[in-house]
Amino acid sequence: MHRARNMRLTPVLLLLCLTLLPALGQAAGKTVYGLNEYAHLGDLDLEVAAKLDTGAKTASLSARDIKRFKRNGESWVRFYLAIDAAHSHPIERPLARVSKIKRRAGDYDAESGKAYTARPVIELEICMGQTRRTIEVNLTDRSAFQFPLLIGSEALKHFDALVDPSLKYAAGKPACATDAPKAE
Repeated sequence: MHRARNMRLTPVLLLLCLTLLPALGQAAGKTVYGLNEYAHLGDLDLEVAAKLDTGAKTASLSARDIKRFKRNGESWVRFYLAIDAAHSHPIERPLARVSKIKRRAGDYDAESGKAYTARPVIELEICMGQTRRTIEVNLTDRSAFQFPLLIGSEALKHFDALVDPSLKYAAGKPACATDAPKAE
């Protein structure tokens, strides 16, 4: 009688274990963030609301009057933040690279014939919750969007992030220690 009950229970327990196993493996060491989070922009000393977008590959920061220039033979970029709460002085950073971002069908520029737009990329230290990382962000005018900072999948990997779109501001206000190690 016990053997018959155990035989009926074994498949149920096996199915339960197989169902839970992937979730346990994925969540280990990950931080759950919401669809929107507060982000502190390192040495720019500015806190902004960010949209976490797993469908976007790169991170984008709202900037205007973006100009590339040379300093001591190296490529740099000068820009102003296109964020209402931001300071109004120019910011200069070394150019990490130039990324090619696919244009949406409605943004296709028939005159240039290019299906992409070239955007300068800088490295920027960002704190979300208690995690601080240096990530690449491309510069573009996002003033028409609700969030001045978009954090895409490549940056989210650096944060070991799991994004729950049903949550907002799950990590709370940025609280990175100023002397905490900066993981890349």
